[in-house]
Amino acid sequence: MVFMLSFTSCVSNKKIMYYQNLEGNQVIQDGELISYELPEYRLQYNDIIDIQIQTIEQILEKGLTSKIQNEANNAVFGQIAQSGGDIYYMTGYTIDKNGFIRMPLLGEIQVNDMTLDEIRILVEKELKKYVTSEIFVRVKLGGIRFSTLGEFRRPGKYVVLQDRLTIFEAIAQAGDMTTVAKRDQILLVRQYPDGTRLHRINLNDRQIIQTPFYFIQPNDQIYAEPLKTREIGTGENTAQTVALILSSVTAVALILNIILQN
Repeated sequence: MVFMLSFTSCVSNKKIMYYQNLEGNQVIQDGELISYELPEYRLQYNDIIDIQIQTIEQILEKGLTSKIQNEANNAVFGQIAQSGGDIYYMTGYTIDKNGFIRMPLLGEIQVNDMTLDEIRILVEKELKKYVTSEIFVRVKLGGIRFSTLGEFRRPGKYVVLQDRLTIFEAIAQAGDMTTVAKRDQILLVRQYPDGTRLHRINLNDRQIIQTPFYFIQPNDQIYAEPLKTREIGTGENTAQTVALILSSVTAVALILNIILQN
């Protein structure tokens, strides 16, 4: 009886394996070149961007010094990121609810629904009203912020200093999902310019690479629901389930023995 319960309650490998060729889908062979959707991200409320501006004179005069300083800054940024801090919250430009950022000299600039390259061109154009020399403008996302909730080994809020991040890289940041996470029914909460949408995605399916959800966007929330296995209190694998059942049987036997002796 114990073994029958253990085999019916543990989690099968099919439920926890990523990148499977699921039945009914077109097979994607190992080594096959897969095309995926990679739309250029358009900025929205609560995004943070990093804008660096240098004149040609500054680059020629302090180029080497700037490189050394940048390396020092990167070291500090890495320490802050590891401690869970948001390094660009104080130094970057946060897009307000009306879609504006406020910059020195230039004042308020509307940037919502624009790409990073479009913002770079806009800033260069506005600066030329005040600066006569050649300028170099660099605009980058102030990291990709996302949250993991539910059946993750390290749920929480994360900031990754990259321009692109896949959903599997995001999951790896959170220490992967637990064995009892419902990987075929992940809830992705994504922010759009006109509001928020909830999407259901299947991480078991190799076809996810060809969907718009393969790459994480800033402010995404990833929620992993638990399988029924957790609800009924069984273990994540056969050994754990057997151990739990034996412990329960031992406890019941001990209680009965005490009752009968009295």
